[in-house]
Amino acid sequence: MAGETVGEWRGWRVAAQEALYGERGFYRRPEGPAGHFRTSVHASPLFAGAVARLLCRVDEALGRPASLGFVDMGAGRGELVTGVLAALPPEVAARARGYAVELADRPAGLDHRVEWLTEPPGGVTGLLFANEWLDNVPVEVAEVDPAGVPRLVLVRRDGNERLGEPVAGADARWLARWWPLPPEPGLRAEIGLPRDTAWAAAAATVDRGLAVAVDYAHTAGARPPFGTLTGFRAGRERAPVPDGSCDLTAHVALDACARPGARLLTQREALHALGVAGGRPPLPLASTDPAAYVRALAGAGEAAELTATGGLGDFGWLVEPVGIPDPLL
Repeated sequence: MAGETVGEWRGWRVAAQEALYGERGFYRRPEGPAGHFRTSVHASPLFAGAVARLLCRVDEALGRPASLGFVDMGAGRGELVTGVLAALPPEVAARARGYAVELADRPAGLDHRVEWLTEPPGGVTGLLFANEWLDNVPVEVAEVDPAGVPRLVLVRRDGNERLGEPVAGADARWLARWWPLPPEPGLRAEIGLPRDTAWAAAAATVDRGLAVAVDYAHTAGARPPFGTLTGFRAGRERAPVPDGSCDLTAHVALDACARPGARLLTQREALHALGVAGGRPPLPLASTDPAAYVRALAGAGEAAELTATGGLGDFGWLVEPVGIPDPLL
């Protein structure tokens, strides 16, 4: 069975679930994710501003409802939902309700308008936004053995691995459909079925509006031959060890997560559509208003980082409208 404990050996899904979200898991540490790695949210307030503009577009498409929800999936310490609420125009902010979905305890001093939950609320009218959430939904890892058979990878708490049973059942069907492995020993894949399920459940809480997932991603035409599972701690990439000492993350097969009517685009494309561009401010501004020029230059640098080729700009956006036109078109 996928994830079954065999002595001290376990499938990666069970091992990562405990290491990340168990009682002493990585994501329950007081410093939060920002203490170890930097997401688009932490890179610049321009990101929260862009998401706030997206929420305003959703609001317009919904006909400006009396209550407009914004759900921040995998909220960390509430940085994104706080920034989005602060960036909204007063008329929209007056109707907005913020929800932070996170297993860690509510941080002290969080905006009182933000409701802190362990599961997304049902019946949302508005925007559900999952920034770098799916890459931390634990999955099984498969590796091709010397006979050409994909087998589950078992792992100990110290990070040592061995091969277990052949991949079977729903996991095998997912691999065949979304990440077929040639019979070449050593090739690996992450079995993304739990992410498909998690995303479908989260997106289903939106009655009308938009569901968006943003993450490190790959698609069927460009799957990495040896998988992407890795660890992060204190800003540095390290070997993935499921002992609670580091983040455990793997890129997301967003094309497998996508439901009918969804589309995929890059973060660069999405942020450009929301008015975030990395162009330099006009040079004459440096003479007429030096302070404004310095601020504009800093903003341009932050925008360039958020949209950079080979960096954050290559992140995938999975965009799923529910009962409204796609507000990014």
